[in-house]
Amino acid sequence: MAKTILTDVRLFAVGADLTGHSNKVELSAEVEDKDSTNYRSAGWKEVLGGLGSAEISAEGQWEAGDPSLVDDASWSQLGGVGPWSIGPVDSAVGDLAYFTNALRSDYSLFDAVGEIAPWTGTAKSAWPLVRGQFAHPPGTARTASGTGTSMNLGAVPAGKRLYAAVHVLSVAGADTPTITARVQSDNDPGFGSPTTRLTFAAATAAGGLILRTDGSAITDDWWQVAWTISGTGPSFMFVSALGIQ
Repeated sequence: MAKTILTDVRLFAVGADLTGHSNKVELSAEVEDKDSTNYRSAGWKEVLGGLGSAEISAEGQWEAGDPSLVDDASWSQLGGVGPWSIGPVDSAVGDLAYFTNALRSDYSLFDAVGEIAPWTGTAKSAWPLVRGQFAHPPGTARTASGTGTSMNLGAVPAGKRLYAAVHVLSVAGADTPTITARVQSDNDPGFGSPTTRLTFAAATAAGGLILRTDGSAITDDWWQVAWTISGTGPSFMFVSALGIQ
């Protein structure tokens, strides 16, 4: 990827798309350095890697009055843990995605008279930060059951996991429209004999879900998101990301 000017960073917080309400997003990850220096360290400090953590901080223009807007979403998420996904260039299928399960730890708003009302917020990781790809774009409405684009993410080695995040951004329809997303793998891009690896809880409202496999090796290297939709006149907007960590 070439050098990048940040013009369309995508930010998804649980069930809200905060992209159009944000003008700054920062993502940081670190591993604690633990001092293991001893008399055989030849006069040099030795360190071991301790606990890892990640933090997402963002800010932008404050708006309220709908669950999709930053104030409503921030109040409902404050103190809760859910998926956060960031796309540094966009959120089309195959675009780079960073995502994690994170605690919404703080939320600040407002400023001096005459200023555009701002907001700032922070989310701190409760799971590993995953570097993966978007598997379903946010701007495509789904009205019937189907499958997404197949992606060659590679096999999952023993001790690693396949992580998957789904952000349901909007729900429309009658008779309790419901979407149940799942992640499938296969050894062929045509998915002639897919295996379901993860199944998300059924969703009837905007929100976010994140799952991971159990750490067992998976030899399949092709992956896709699939979904089952029910209800009368249903329509769902959602975005998903997959990654191996």
